[in-house]
Amino acid sequence: MARRKSESPLLFELPPVPTDAIERRLRRAGHKAIAGVDEVGRGPLAGPVVAAAVILDPKNIPEGLNDSKKLTAAAREALFGQIMASAHVSVVAASVLRIDTTNIRQATLWAMARAVNGLPLAADHVIVDGIDVPPGIVCRGEAFVKGDGRSVSIAAASIVAKVARDRMMVRAAAHYPDYGFERHVGYGTAFHLAALASLGACPLHRTSFAPIRTLLTKENAAGRADGVDRFDEEFLVS
Repeated sequence: MARRKSESPLLFELPPVPTDAIERRLRRAGHKAIAGVDEVGRGPLAGPVVAAAVILDPKNIPEGLNDSKKLTAAAREALFGQIMASAHVSVVAASVLRIDTTNIRQATLWAMARAVNGLPLAADHVIVDGIDVPPGIVCRGEAFVKGDGRSVSIAAASIVAKVARDRMMVRAAAHYPDYGFERHVGYGTAFHLAALASLGACPLHRTSFAPIRTLLTKENAAGRADGVDRFDEEFLVS
């Protein structure tokens, strides 16, 4: 019998908001300190990539956790405060220098591993947003595509990483006021691209990324060492 158009199958649909189902499964398997891990800042033209690791208290999970991209800035800030007050948290920023001398993927995995290993409570299992479990972590882990929309722990990590990185880029705007970092936090907006075309690159721009690589001259490339360590290498929160 043909299926009527109104009868759409609901199997395999993701939950509309993250849950603690993954964490509960892992606790049933004997794990007690489950760290959610996520990153923010792979795509921008400027600034660090930031990774966070968060171990939530299963009896005190903040309400409203979600993928940071789906939340307003005000909601992220409010949840950030709740997470910091109730969870074990570690944040690491991989610098522009590290991004340009290795690559964005390696810098991201490095930051994730450092965040996990820097947790004030040692994790016994890690759940990561994406496809890679970072090498060098203190325990075993598994990766989940779009994990920040599935797991409350990964969602919490995405919020912490986003708020931490945004704050860093707002501070950067005070040092490089003409680029509008407080507005776009390093992403390639029309305003940012226009500023690059007019001013060239500053020490926070990623020379390994187009269009920075195209715009950068030998003169300003030579000067990039000045100030490039302003956010190197770790920005830890615990």
